[in-house]
Amino acid sequence: MSETVQATAKAAPPSDAHANRWKALTFIALAQLMVVLDATIVNIALPSAQQDLGISDGNRQWVITAYALAFGGLLLFGGRIADLWGRKRTFVAGLIGFAGASALGGAATNEAMMLGARALQGAFGALLAPAALSLLAVMFTEPKERAKAFGIYGAIAGGGGAVGFILGGVLTEYLDWRWTFFVNIPFAIIAATGAYFVIREPAGGRNRSPLDIPGVVLSVLGLVTLVYAFTRAESDGWGDSVTLSLFAASVVLLAGFVFTETRVKAPLLPLRVITERNRGGVYLSLGLAIIAMFGLFLFLTYYLQIVKGYSPVKTGFAFLPMIGGMMVGSTQIGTRLMTRVAPRLLMGPGFLVAALGMLFLTQLEIGSSYSSTILPGMVLLGLGMGTAFMPAMSLATFGIEPRDAGVASAMVNTSQQVGGAIGTALLNTIAASATTSYIKDHIAGAASKPQQQLVQLQGQVHGYTNAIWFAVGILVLAAAVAVTLINTGRPDVSAVSGEGADIEDELKVPVVAH
Repeated sequence: MSETVQATAKAAPPSDAHANRWKALTFIALAQLMVVLDATIVNIALPSAQQDLGISDGNRQWVITAYALAFGGLLLFGGRIADLWGRKRTFVAGLIGFAGASALGGAATNEAMMLGARALQGAFGALLAPAALSLLAVMFTEPKERAKAFGIYGAIAGGGGAVGFILGGVLTEYLDWRWTFFVNIPFAIIAATGAYFVIREPAGGRNRSPLDIPGVVLSVLGLVTLVYAFTRAESDGWGDSVTLSLFAASVVLLAGFVFTETRVKAPLLPLRVITERNRGGVYLSLGLAIIAMFGLFLFLTYYLQIVKGYSPVKTGFAFLPMIGGMMVGSTQIGTRLMTRVAPRLLMGPGFLVAALGMLFLTQLEIGSSYSSTILPGMVLLGLGMGTAFMPAMSLATFGIEPRDAGVASAMVNTSQQVGGAIGTALLNTIAASATTSYIKDHIAGAASKPQQQLVQLQGQVHGYTNAIWFAVGILVLAAAVAVTLINTGRPDVSAVSGEGADIEDELKVPVVAH
């Protein structure tokens, strides 16, 4: 019976929804490249933008955090909007909104305008990303074609980080930092126009369940309050009454979100998705690892440009060994071994190798050599994270019901984006506090202006290395979580069959952290 059905399916002509699927993939991949590129391109331009707009050291991390937090906080909501409103319509709307937010960021004249533009970019990115993945899933239904399409999509997502570092350097150095925002506009216009005319979404794929508005409000407010509490701790101290009140408020809001999800008929995040042991281990360990990595991006950018005097272009190329290490770890080590060994035996050691790379970077000094200190640290960090990343993506839908597969996939992205937001805020706070203490203790002994400038630089590097030590500990904790909570064995590749397995296969292709 099944053979007859398969033969009939093969003989059937392609529907309108699938006829232009490879053309559609081009525009979907272009949109994904824009979103991933934007997450790294601003890192290189940030020192120049900070100086032009008068953004304080304490608030500079909000240029990164505002994007990551809006993106991560609204991803689940964006996925539900796509299911309800239609994936194609949501995809095009997200692209248009992203282009408008990018234009606003490029034209920013002050700190508030910049931060608002970055938050809008994140919000429209949260509409765009789930819609793109959903479109791929419904347009590519034949297993081999689907694997190829998701493979192309994943490769572009991975390469986008490297493109962002280099393009950000080129645009900042030879044009102006504002072009790191304006460059998104042609990407978005081409992708939106192509998607409008090419994509034909299959009928009958919408989810008409009511929106969980209380869940959205409570989750976003809780996460924003949490990150703001970390940021405020930098200037007012960890024992400040307002800082402690913010931490308490975030706990109350997030607890309220969890309670709400147990009561509403169509929750934004069904708790069964995150309470399963292996999926919970993936979300928690990945979130911790991203906390460590995102903070490092910020510190190394400033170390290379401010302390070492690298140009934006040279800074961009300096990050390439880490991106290369991630791609090798993911496509060569992780992919080859994840069908041969249990996932925890890749994730745990992978995070530990990344922690070893971080240990190299704790040795940073003003005169540190790139080749002997920074390069090996970056390579090890990339290899470790790449190796851990592949099995983590595979486990994202471990034992999941088909109705929850999209939510489980979006939850991985949410944990990464929120981890990035918290990591940037937390580690920046630690670094700034250590820098202030160092300068206060040593500035009295600096008689001349050059000596005072040297103390300032030494204080900055001291702050960076203090924060990186915390990042080492966080990566070790991520390894411990992975080894302890994740207990599933080696995947049985011969047992893949049925609708649920098809959905699981779709979601095993990695979507790289922004």
